[in-house]
Amino acid sequence: MNDDVKVRREVKIAALWGLLISGSLAVLILVGSRNLANFDAVLVGYTFATLFSAYGVTYRYSMWLQRPPTAMYWRRGWQVFFRQKHLAHNIGVWFKKVGSDFLSNRFIRHRDKARWMAHLLIMWGCILAAAVTFPLVFGWIHFETVEANMEWYRVFIFGFPTFSFPVHSILAFVIFHALVWASFLVIPGVMLAMRRRMREHGAASVQSFASDILPLLLLFAVSVTGLMLTACYTWMKGHGFEFLAVLHAITVIFTLIYLPFGKFFHIFQRPAQLGVAFYQEVGAREGQAACARCEQPFAPIMQIDDLITVEKELGYNYQMQGQIDHYQRICPGCRRRMVALAQGSQWWSQGTPQPNVVQPLKPREDL
Repeated sequence: MNDDVKVRREVKIAALWGLLISGSLAVLILVGSRNLANFDAVLVGYTFATLFSAYGVTYRYSMWLQRPPTAMYWRRGWQVFFRQKHLAHNIGVWFKKVGSDFLSNRFIRHRDKARWMAHLLIMWGCILAAAVTFPLVFGWIHFETVEANMEWYRVFIFGFPTFSFPVHSILAFVIFHALVWASFLVIPGVMLAMRRRMREHGAASVQSFASDILPLLLLFAVSVTGLMLTACYTWMKGHGFEFLAVLHAITVIFTLIYLPFGKFFHIFQRPAQLGVAFYQEVGAREGQAACARCEQPFAPIMQIDDLITVEKELGYNYQMQGQIDHYQRICPGCRRRMVALAQGSQWWSQGTPQPNVVQPLKPREDL
């Protein structure tokens, strides 16, 4: 299969997956809102932006998974996770990794505490905002006053009545201001992240506006305009609410559209890296490959064999003649030694003096 045919096939597969996921989400919106009976038409812009984002994220994710290295890690990750002799251990590791790497971002804490706090605040603020916003926009959750008691609200989930609570209770205050609490988390996180990008020269040297600055500006804009809406109907009697509502909608819709293309995409890539952890752990337990030159273990056997397979798929050929059949079966230390020996051999064959060797002094003819 030539490269053009392969690319067209990958694009078709990614497009079909994108249509399937976005179409399934549209059906869930239709069913969950009881045939749009509980759907707020004012939020239709958010809905279409979300459907577009779902298609874009799925398309890009599918293209990413079809790349030979990613496809190998993805396939092997599932295989080693469900391997019978390692399944119980892998389940324990899964809970540990989810708690340490995702819920608490502990791997970032070891690098820098301020950076860790920024990630933690932004992550939990966005999770809280998404958990509130999307079900409300899709019509999956709505509130109605209780019959015969206008001071109580009842929560409906997918059209089914659930619990009720007083309108003026602490619970109501917490629920109705959930997006405010989310903004209180996101804004400090954005400030910490911006501070790092402005003060640390190492971060500033590799950052770009589209990848590093724009996502933070979007999160800040969404949070601030949302807080302005709350302040408008709480303390300003609704003056300017229409303008603020449109401004907030623009920031949210632009963020949703930007989601598949910018740095936000790593939110969806990051969970897949759990498979890499299982791949490395199971590979290490099942045996290490010994270097074909110095006979010292240096990497899991499964990883070396898979690397050779992926290189063939990418069109790279590192086959060797002689006792060592492939370059990947040599440890990194021996590779460096082989390069040094090859360079030295070339120098010596051309009459160049050996490096780091003191040459004897020639006798002076005038003495």
